[in-house]
Amino acid sequence: MTLGIARPVIAPATAAPTPARALDPRIAGEDPARIRATIARAPLFAALPITAIEDLTSRVSVRKVAVGSAVVAQDEPGDAMFVIMSGRVKVVIFGESGREVTLSLLRSGDSFGEMSLFDQAPRSAHCLAIEPTTLLVLSREDLLRHMQAHPRTAMNLLGEMARRLRRADETIAQLALCDVNERLIYRLVGLAREEGASGPDGLVVRRRPTQQELANMIGSCRETISRAFNQLARDGLIIPRGRSLVVTPALIERAEKKKAA
Repeated sequence: MTLGIARPVIAPATAAPTPARALDPRIAGEDPARIRATIARAPLFAALPITAIEDLTSRVSVRKVAVGSAVVAQDEPGDAMFVIMSGRVKVVIFGESGREVTLSLLRSGDSFGEMSLFDQAPRSAHCLAIEPTTLLVLSREDLLRHMQAHPRTAMNLLGEMARRLRRADETIAQLALCDVNERLIYRLVGLAREEGASGPDGLVVRRRPTQQELANMIGSCRETISRAFNQLARDGLIIPRGRSLVVTPALIERAEKKKAA
């Protein structure tokens, strides 16, 4: 999966986390109320008591990332996790040939980078900003101190890890058991559910992925995706409209029937 950004060349100095003092919310010009609201609506921190939200707000720092820049690099040490305040981030890995596979697309409220905080292993993937992005940064030390005082956050983290494992199981099953057409249908329906808005003809994805992006999302090539995508359009199951895409109820129903079968 890819969003068309060239593989970054990341020098160790740029890959290293920004010093904490440079991430101070006041220096970054961020409103603490906005930081607090971002934490409160993040799924990872759902239903936490106000005392836990306030504690996290006092511990996080702010980092701004330009479009195309790396937030973290694969194989570098991981000593912080991130919550997206605004913008979007893609999680990618690169093959030896330079082929890019996007593991996930993350939006406002999503979190990433937690895994390395617990196993202290290097980062498992690159995380690249695909829009100008503002992040909340929480160090391993501050996260552990927070969880000692607020164990509900630890339970939330376990739940998030379980959800990610289930999604990984689904992806592995699709790669092993589904053909390209089926994988494309599942991905289009997934995008529509994740970021689509209701319209008269179905769910409208405002930013339509390119065919190369779709190809890398499902482990295929652009030419194959082009044929499958155009066939879905001819069948009226998707409706390309400029830069947007309408995913029809018929396609969603088709995906659900395939999944049930």
